[in-house]
Amino acid sequence: MYLLGVDVGTSGVKVVLIDRNGAVIASASESYPLYTPQPLWAEQDPNDWWHATCRAVRQVLDAAQVSASQVQGVGLSGQMHGSVFLDEHGEPIRPALLWCDQRTAAECAWITERVGEQQVLQTTLNPVLTGFQAGKIIWLRNHEPHAYARIRRVLLPKDFIRYRLTGEAATEVSDASGTALFDVPKRDWAYDMLDTLELPREWFPKVYESPEITGRVSASAAQATGLAEGTPVVGGAGDQAAGAVGVGVVQSGRISVSVGTSGVVFAHLERPQVDPQYRTHTFCHAVPGAWHVMGVMLMAGGALQWYRDTFAPEASFETLLEEAAQVPAGAEGLLFAPYLSGERTPYPDPQARGAFVGLTIAHKRAHCTLAVLEGVAFGLRDSLEILKAMGVPLEELRLTGGGAKSPLWRQILADVFGQPVHTLQAEEGPAYGAALLAGVGTGVWQSVPDACAATVRLASTTAPAPERQAFYETRYAHYRRLYPALRNFWV
Repeated sequence: MYLLGVDVGTSGVKVVLIDRNGAVIASASESYPLYTPQPLWAEQDPNDWWHATCRAVRQVLDAAQVSASQVQGVGLSGQMHGSVFLDEHGEPIRPALLWCDQRTAAECAWITERVGEQQVLQTTLNPVLTGFQAGKIIWLRNHEPHAYARIRRVLLPKDFIRYRLTGEAATEVSDASGTALFDVPKRDWAYDMLDTLELPREWFPKVYESPEITGRVSASAAQATGLAEGTPVVGGAGDQAAGAVGVGVVQSGRISVSVGTSGVVFAHLERPQVDPQYRTHTFCHAVPGAWHVMGVMLMAGGALQWYRDTFAPEASFETLLEEAAQVPAGAEGLLFAPYLSGERTPYPDPQARGAFVGLTIAHKRAHCTLAVLEGVAFGLRDSLEILKAMGVPLEELRLTGGGAKSPLWRQILADVFGQPVHTLQAEEGPAYGAALLAGVGTGVWQSVPDACAATVRLASTTAPAPERQAFYETRYAHYRRLYPALRNFWV
């Protein structure tokens, strides 16, 4: 028997099929477009997600030569915070507003004032940020009232795929935590907030724990995907919680550092705990009865992607990284502020902007590439420093995401963090964690920690080099001065 994990990412969907030992049997990815109709806006068509999911699932089943009846369960993961507005027929009313969409600053301020800042923080454990779902709903009410009047359901991205798979409107605690409409300590919707904001309770789906079965594949979805009708579909998790499950960050002391499009530092919590300045996010974990805290920088690998696409579209990433490896640490005085799409941690500032600082005529492309790698590493360290101040134990750092595949970037991260970093044997991202959750929900393993203990294995360790570690301490102090010095230029 096999388990299927589906991750609805920002650039595409990824589907992974694993066996009961956690071995990856087959995987497939399908991309779809991102639309930016105005600066700081980001939208996608939910039907693109569904069609890509159908294609990728069929590819995996064909590649593995596995019959549909051998798939024991399906787990879902996906980009968090987005808003999918459905009409009375269950069809999307308009394109979904994504996590990186920054149009809702005024709406977030209004929500905070209407509910009361202390009530918001006490209930959701987070401020109302522009990326979160709540502001997007109010934005639609303010700016597209005809579309708003047609709403009958509001779903998160992965939960739209669940709806298409099963016909059930459902979500789970980790993803719902990032809506700014969820009571994180109580692990249920913040119904008083919904009432205060005049948002109908029936718009919001039933909430499950991540390994719980939420529905079964319908006949129409079976025909579209190639899965068997009746296959269980579990709650799954938001991409960061699912990714943490996939790398075994399901106990105190283990930290995951994800260098994907965004950058995330993620720690398991046995109880809800918040940064006093609310620079990090505290959400429910995919482990029932547990929570997590994470710092999020909006551009990590995305910064390198932007840099390559803008300044060196003819070059491969491998070429750029090989060039950067020949440059001394510190890029000969060049610093990069990675705030290309606003920022969250440690600066919840949607207006933050990126910058190269310290350019001279002596700097070449390789210096700029290295500065981007170092700037992202410094930004991730910001989150680690906050976790340290909160008293969160940092015993083992596990790297995930595309950036973890680069030996150069791994070494920079180890040197900047001053701590060894580890990679995993099965680095398939959130889809892998979603598949493990499907295994827990269908009885393959008794608990999420049991699933991780049985399947997750370390692959490599990169230790910090003492000389560069000391050098980067000084460079990090310089980096920390960038945002305060530059913010006046974009206010």
